[in-house]
Amino acid sequence: MPIEEQIYHVPVLLNESIEGMNLQPNGIYVDVTFGGGGHSKEILRQGDDTIRLLSFDQDEDAEKNIVNDARFTFVRSNFRYLHNFLRYHGIEQVDSILADLGVSSHHFDDSERGFSFRFDGNLDMRMNKRAGMTAAEVVNTYAEERLADIFYLYGELKNSRKLAAAIVKARNNRQIITIGDFLEIVKPMFGREREKKELAKVFQALRIEVNQEMEALKEMLYAAAEALKPGGRLVVITYHSLEDRMVKNMMKTGNIEGKAEQDFFGNVQTPFRLVNNKVIVASDEEVNRNPRSRSAKLRIAEKK
Repeated sequence: MPIEEQIYHVPVLLNESIEGMNLQPNGIYVDVTFGGGGHSKEILRQGDDTIRLLSFDQDEDAEKNIVNDARFTFVRSNFRYLHNFLRYHGIEQVDSILADLGVSSHHFDDSERGFSFRFDGNLDMRMNKRAGMTAAEVVNTYAEERLADIFYLYGELKNSRKLAAAIVKARNNRQIITIGDFLEIVKPMFGREREKKELAKVFQALRIEVNQEMEALKEMLYAAAEALKPGGRLVVITYHSLEDRMVKNMMKTGNIEGKAEQDFFGNVQTPFRLVNNKVIVASDEEVNRNPRSRSAKLRIAEKK
């Protein structure tokens, strides 16, 4: 059955990541970030009739892109529950796991989701609209110190304390409900020449907190290390330094902290072997075609 072209968003480093998965007959594969289905559809396109693919996504919008293919199973869940759902489907080990950690352009272009400062709308930012706190609840209820920590750790913003203080002062007068309300408070904190870059960092920090992205990534990486067969591949595309550092540490040392444990002979005890010692980035041609690929980094490791 032909697979329809995806229109949700353009997948990043498509050929490089699928090649990194090392598809083989009778393999069981997992795409933990289904989104528009671009990577999943390419796995099915390149795989033979004997493969099996499970794809995860917690966003109900992603279900509109589900593939009609007997080899395919869609799992409506956050990838942090990878271990639970593999067990539910009777799968002990898999041959390769792919994660594209970028936020889909679909989310940025949907004004109702609250991911972008380009539109007004509710300050939401939840990937899973059925559960969890919204960004509005975060900025209206978190203590000033906790807000400052979020902006500093997840947005790497130097003026995180001033930002947090301005938000707390403003919310004492009225609730911050919309993107417009929020921008009215934070925009004056930045110079015009760097406004867009700094606002992107602010929104990134809030999005990471709302969706517990760092905690979820940590749980997925440890679950992946357990789930992969010897020789199985972990293929991850990252977009910002926080997640990239975590992935790099996991692949090099077997833990997200990057603490290398050595045996008697000084060999690092890690479950992985790096497939690409040098990070893979998008070609100039891909960046011109798809600007969101500019910050993408692809790392591939093989289970020992």
